[in-house]
Amino acid sequence: MPLLRGKTVIVSGVGAGLGHQVAAAVVRDGGNAVLGARTEANLVKSATEIDPDGAHTAHLPTDIADEAQCEALVALARERFGGVDAVVHVAAWDSYFGGLEDADFGTWQQIIDVNLLGTLRMTRACLPALKDAGGGSVVIIGTQSAVAAPNEVWQAAYAASKGALTSAMYSMARELGPHRIRVNTVLPGWMWGPPVQAFVTFTAHTEGVPEAEVHARLTERMALPDLATDGDVADAAVFLASDRARAITGQSLLVNAGELMR
Repeated sequence: MPLLRGKTVIVSGVGAGLGHQVAAAVVRDGGNAVLGARTEANLVKSATEIDPDGAHTAHLPTDIADEAQCEALVALARERFGGVDAVVHVAAWDSYFGGLEDADFGTWQQIIDVNLLGTLRMTRACLPALKDAGGGSVVIIGTQSAVAAPNEVWQAAYAASKGALTSAMYSMARELGPHRIRVNTVLPGWMWGPPVQAFVTFTAHTEGVPEAEVHARLTERMALPDLATDGDVADAAVFLASDRARAITGQSLLVNAGELMR
């Protein structure tokens, strides 16, 4: 039986990369995907690709920094599919780079408002529907950088916001557990998809070396001989959203080809 047959899953942050892969995996595994992102064109493109007849998708422009927009996305899920069984949080501000010495704390505050508080806003908006369903799943996409910073890029603000979100996960798992609502986090490492492809291309061009050489630098650290992909991370998220993970809550799952083991 498909993992998500008859289930409705909200997916925030649907663009060309991981969000699209999560939504595609939801539909592939028998569920209904309700897509949210700030850019409507991305939503339309994604929904058309994964569900051409529109039977198993719905979408609405959504900024998770706006509580009313989060509530509107949940209302769409209820109206279109009758409820919400899970939410997968992909939406994040991950394009700001740097460390502490060059930090613009005004930007840090905005990143925290999106990545930490935005995810919590979206989760809270889903709670009435999840309770009405008799329980469900909250899946947070975190980052391996929150527990082990990479050498190649500095994303201190992003890592800090995601680390705080992982800490919040433990409290939410305790608070929401009595309602049979599970809360878990997926921590991707180097994940082959549009952002990492762009990093490899940029680095190769900057250094004047083949892209295969840059790619090899990343894979040589892995226990497995290949990088995890957006699709691998999406599969982990779908598993945690499904009833197959009914006894799993308050957990962080590294999906990183074995680069870091904890």
